[in-house]
Amino acid sequence: MKTVSFPYGKDFLTYDIPDSRFKGELVSRMHHFKADRSQEDLVCDALENPVGTPALRVMAEGKKKVVLIASDHTRPVPSRIIVPAMLAEIRRGSPEADITILVATGCHRESSRAELESKFGPDIMNREKIVIHDCDSAAMVNLGKLPSGGDLVLNKLAVDAELLVAEGFIEPHFFAGFSGGRKSVFPGITSRKAVVYNHNAEFIAHPATRTGIVEDNPIHIDMLYAARKCRLEFICNVILNSSKEVIYAVAGDCDLAHRRGREFLLGKCLVEPVEADIVISTNGGYPLDQNIYQAVKGMTAAEATVRKGGVIIQIAKSDDGHGGAEFHKTFAEEKDLDRMLDTFMKTPRESTRVDQWQSQIFARVLKHARVIYISEAPDEMIRELHMIPAHSIDEAVKKAEEILGNPNASITAIPDGVSVIVRRNSN
Repeated sequence: MKTVSFPYGKDFLTYDIPDSRFKGELVSRMHHFKADRSQEDLVCDALENPVGTPALRVMAEGKKKVVLIASDHTRPVPSRIIVPAMLAEIRRGSPEADITILVATGCHRESSRAELESKFGPDIMNREKIVIHDCDSAAMVNLGKLPSGGDLVLNKLAVDAELLVAEGFIEPHFFAGFSGGRKSVFPGITSRKAVVYNHNAEFIAHPATRTGIVEDNPIHIDMLYAARKCRLEFICNVILNSSKEVIYAVAGDCDLAHRRGREFLLGKCLVEPVEADIVISTNGGYPLDQNIYQAVKGMTAAEATVRKGGVIIQIAKSDDGHGGAEFHKTFAEEKDLDRMLDTFMKTPRESTRVDQWQSQIFARVLKHARVIYISEAPDEMIRELHMIPAHSIDEAVKKAEEILGNPNASITAIPDGVSVIVRRNSN
């Protein structure tokens, strides 16, 4: 019997898989990795040894207007560790610097004060100037055209900064290749119109728009261009293990440092698919499993290893509901996935609907396999999103067996679907 623990919110769901049915467990080699130094030391060492730039304190010399882009509540970035270290470095170089922390919400909802205090800690909340980006109403600046042809419209605070820096973390991303680096700018502090153009159906369907791929990835190309155009001069990004602890940190140039981090990550999280009738996946627990919208990421790892016509069991607490009104509406109103995908592909880039990209990827997953969803979201909402609700792994497996007509269906486990890059089958 194989016992597997699956993150669920801030807790775990445990399930015993019979040896006769267990095909494998896809876990990145960094999942339980422990660094030989403290998290604080790793960040400080990265700041002392930047890739491709001078030290941050040197770059800050003579700069008065500084903006530090920080992640929002949907990302497990340990801002309590990174941000104080970056602020201290900036002030070492420019003691009188006027620093604004700009929270990169992208197109997400606004972070609450409680969420920000949990993220930054009370000292930063009480002492620092914090502005939350709003993709619809923030003062914006148009910096011309992206390589894709879309308008590059960014938060004016960042564009006007004398020094623009960012914190973040690097993990596999299901269509940008990897999170972190340039994503702090695009989509982090971008207008909604610019984001939806970049996330158009043609780009989402591109073969290079996949987890762990940046070469020829049209979405990544736009993102890196935006970061350069906005003069994102310095980043500090970390890589986390399953306990959300920093195990690696890198700082410096927004592209070169990010490349260094990607290389480390690839060496730890690339796994071979283990095809099975049933694949159980998660979104890595809190904070990435707060809604159904985000949980599509974990499903794409299962998609790459479940057999065609099989069943994906996705575990995500989703106590924040669907996470995207348009995302939910698309599936609630359209039951024909082929017609939905055809509509997306016929939609011009500039007319891309909000959350269309997530819907497109989710529809692709649903066409490949049935999805049973374990969460705290309402059952009716789950059904409207073309999935089957369940409230325990045991219940979900029984439902999967009924769908497959096989009480001995094989099972592969992916305890953290957003931490692995599954090398896709060629067929």
